[in-house]
Amino acid sequence: MDIDVLGPLVAREGGTSVAPTAAKPRKVLAMLAVHADQVVPMASLFEELWGEDIPRSANTTVQTYILHLRNLIGSALEQTPAGEVRDAKRILVTYPGGYLLDTMGGRVDVRDFDRLAAVGHRARELGDYEAASKSFTEALAIWRGRALVDVQTGSLLEVEAHRLEEARLNVLDRRIDADLRLGRHHELLGELAGLVGRYRTHEGMHAHLMLALYRSGRRGEAIDVYRRLRTCLVNELGLEPSPSLRRLQHAILMSDPRLAEGAEVAGMVRAAG
Repeated sequence: MDIDVLGPLVAREGGTSVAPTAAKPRKVLAMLAVHADQVVPMASLFEELWGEDIPRSANTTVQTYILHLRNLIGSALEQTPAGEVRDAKRILVTYPGGYLLDTMGGRVDVRDFDRLAAVGHRARELGDYEAASKSFTEALAIWRGRALVDVQTGSLLEVEAHRLEEARLNVLDRRIDADLRLGRHHELLGELAGLVGRYRTHEGMHAHLMLALYRSGRRGEAIDVYRRLRTCLVNELGLEPSPSLRRLQHAILMSDPRLAEGAEVAGMVRAAG
């Protein structure tokens, strides 16, 4: 089974969709998909579906949703070549106290993302920023929107979606850092302008934009970015910019030679992320 959660939920068996349209069965599938090849406890399914207000019929209702999912999987299996797995219960497996979605070696987009991100991190540690940027770019290209964007997430799935978004932001931050080290500041300006508009209090993205503007000969605009961020942090969060971001602002004001293209500025910018 192939599973995608980095965007709309997709689950395909032999190329045929097995994702239900009804909200709660879809939520059950999302829980199983996010934890593919792992047992999901009934207690977790209950919490995701009903929060603290768990009905007496919870066990029966979940079993009904599982039966619905197995029927969808079974219909898809009927279209697969002879000799393949034919029993839906071998894919959506019952375990004591929970259920497991067995991908049978199928593709899972989160695993592809994690693999490419790990390759990028290793390349970055070795100082191969070209390879790091390439791997990070490929990892980010797997995303098709916010994780589980078309699922009515409860408390547990919301945590998973947030965790995945943080992982995406981390890889995006590292990819931009690699591109800056490769002298691609001009090419980054448009992307970074959009990112600071979306993440209005994210210091790392603002630090990247400040550095890209400075290296593009736009020192005044770099300082304006800092001032706007400071105003936003103070007004919305009651916080001052971090020491690392203040150091970057001071370095830009002083035209610090350490900010020149190709110079090592990680200690000044990285901590701002």
